[in-house]
Formats: sequence, C-alpha cells, structure tokens
Amino acid sequence: MNDPTGAAARGNTLRIIVADDQASVREGLVVLLDLLPDIEVVASAATGQQALDLVAEHHPDAILLDLHMPVMDGTEAARLLTARHPDVAIVVLTTYADDGSILAALRAGARGYLTKDADRAAIAQALHGAASGLSVLAPPVQATLLTAATAPPPAPSAPPGHTGGHTGELPAGLTPREAEILTMIARDMTNAEIAGTLVLSSHTIKTHINRIFAKTGSANRSEASRFARAHGLT
Repeated sequence: MNDPTGAAARGNTLRIIVADDQASVREGLVVLLDLLPDIEVVASAATGQQALDLVAEHHPDAILLDLHMPVMDGTEAARLLTARHPDVAIVVLTTYADDGSILAALRAGARGYLTKDADRAAIAQALHGAASGLSVLAPPVQATLLTAATAPPPAPSAPPGHTGGHTGELPAGLTPREAEILTMIARDMTNAEIAGTLVLSSHTIKTHINRIFAKTGSANRSEASRFARAHGLT
C-alpha cells in the first residue's frame, strides 16, 4: 500500500472497518475479528454512508462490507470508496451469491467477495489478501462466476418489433440485470419463465426480485410493474 502508516509499516496488524446493517451480525464480526492478533477493528458502520464517513475518519487498511444496507447500498459505497480511497481494500461479505451482485461489486472495486457462511479464518485471510492487492473469492462465488461465464446467451425476451431496453442511467440504482428482470415482471412473466429465459436458477431470480423490490420501494409485483412503466422500462 502507498500509505506509510498502513499495515506494512506496523508489521502484520491490519486496521479494518466492519459495515453491516444487522446489529447482531455487525457486533459479532467486530468481536470475532478483534480477537485476532493481526487484526484491529477501528470502527463499525450500519449504513453505506456511515462506512464512507468512517473510512475518511480512520483511514483503515481494509473494510468488510455488506451489500444490502440502508441509505446507500454496499455496491454504491464500494464505488465511492474506490474513487475516494483507492488504497482501502474492499471485501464484500453478504448473503447474495448471484452473478449480478458479484459482478456489480467487483466492477465497483471490491477485491474480495465472501458469503456469510465463511468462518473467521476465511474472512481474515480474505482481508489480508485483499490488502496485499490480491483478489479473493469464496469457492461458491467462483463457481457462480464460472457458470455465468459459460452459460449460453439468453434468448431475446422482447416481442418482435419492440426495440426494448432503457437507455441512459437506470432508475433507483438498478443494475442492468435487475432492470431486465423488472421489465419481465412488468410483462407478467413468472419466476420460472424469467429463470428459463435468462438461464439462471430460481434462487438467483428470487434474490434479484428482492433487491428490485427494495430499490424501487415496491411491496409486490404489481407495484414493481407500475414502477417499470412509470420509468420507461417496458
């Protein structure tokens, strides 16, 4: 790292911030990781915005970042952290293991991606590896990316003659994949039909839909469909 006050200058002790909106998870991670002799937890955050503010205040070596958080989600927080604090290694720790979430986080600047079934040793290893400039992906994450990379391209979902798609910036922070699925929801396609069209698992589709509902403030598919129509996604 370029910062002379970083981990290399202090030996192997890594200064980190933990960011997770669930208090029990956040506090548990702080206790578990702070017990390790080579890790010091300097702060913890409950939102993406808090994570940004605390990184600016404490200048840690790395941050352990959840994806689904209020105020600002982890993907947007990662993008801003990468732009403002490029020396801070970002390791995502989340329940989401679908290809869309993984790719969005990696494109935003995350160097590591773990699921929440990772144990303390794996988390510590990922933090140290990311702080050293390595990319660290959990085995299930690697498998998901490999499946996505080798899957055949999806069949066109738009009806003949429909130019489809939404140009420009997507509303509500939706990813291109989420916008695509939202468009299919607005066309009254079932989860099974969406999964078959996109060559994704039903679990992955459910994960995407939950994120779409959260981002658009929709309580059900009807409200999501209205959001899609109001923002020109159909």
